[in-house]
Amino acid sequence: MKNSNSPAKDNIVLFPKTLDYYQIQLTIMLESERYGEAMELLRFLLQCQGQEEHYYEEWQSLLEWLETAFPYAAQHGDSDGSPYGHEEDLGEEDMARILAQSKQADDPDYPNKLLLKIMNEPLAEGTVLALEQLSYVQGEGVDEALIAWLQTGKVHPLLQFRTMQTLRRRGVEGAVKLVRGLETSVIEIDDIPLQSDDFPPQVVQVLERVAQQAEVHEPTIYYFAQELWGQFIMSIYGTADYRSLMSGEDVLLDIWAGALHQIISESLNGTRNEEETRNMYGITDTMRFQFEQAYRSLKAFVKAEL
Repeated sequence: MKNSNSPAKDNIVLFPKTLDYYQIQLTIMLESERYGEAMELLRFLLQCQGQEEHYYEEWQSLLEWLETAFPYAAQHGDSDGSPYGHEEDLGEEDMARILAQSKQADDPDYPNKLLLKIMNEPLAEGTVLALEQLSYVQGEGVDEALIAWLQTGKVHPLLQFRTMQTLRRRGVEGAVKLVRGLETSVIEIDDIPLQSDDFPPQVVQVLERVAQQAEVHEPTIYYFAQELWGQFIMSIYGTADYRSLMSGEDVLLDIWAGALHQIISESLNGTRNEEETRNMYGITDTMRFQFEQAYRSLKAFVKAEL
């Protein structure tokens, strides 16, 4: 699975925190449409040693998808200009649609193959890519199959959210009743955010608070906080925790920001100094119970992802 074209790099072993850093950088590159850089990073990661096999499979799958979807970036990096005329104006969604519809034209059973991959494989980059491709193909019974699968109560919360995004892209309307964590939620498909910018401003405001404190105390915290917060928000969408955050009260935003800061600080430094963190965010003793609730929610999510 690993590329062996560069023996010098084959000796590199990534430590857990280094791997986390590269995963975050890869996410940032993809979100900012720096596909050439993302491909170079994936090739580098494939040459490294010491990771679990599923990482190499996910990286290889993502690299192959990027090379197919963005051939110009694969050959020329992210430099300006494109030999494909107006194609340079196509966005990521347009390219994904073209790729998915092209694969379906070659293989009429492609939608069913995507469904099988999504429903039978663990949450990974490949599963998310399959869901994205399923957003743009035609197939009888696809919507019904996805909704029935969601309602089994056995789907990972992040995969639930990604699947609801796919349903919205496919034009499905109405509400879906789901088990989200330990509670049952009724979620309107039409309201599902499709991009990070579509979330209510409270989501960003929590990160802004972390950025302000991290800049002063420990800059690296913010980069890890972005990734964790984005994943966590998707996993709690439609739950009591999410509704509480959406109330928009400044004190609640401070509490969530403090809890997020505390979780990241612990994972990076291996120590817990809760009092110092609470002082940074102005969390008084009267707010301590709410702070601990937010902390436990984030902690439970992190443990579930390990």
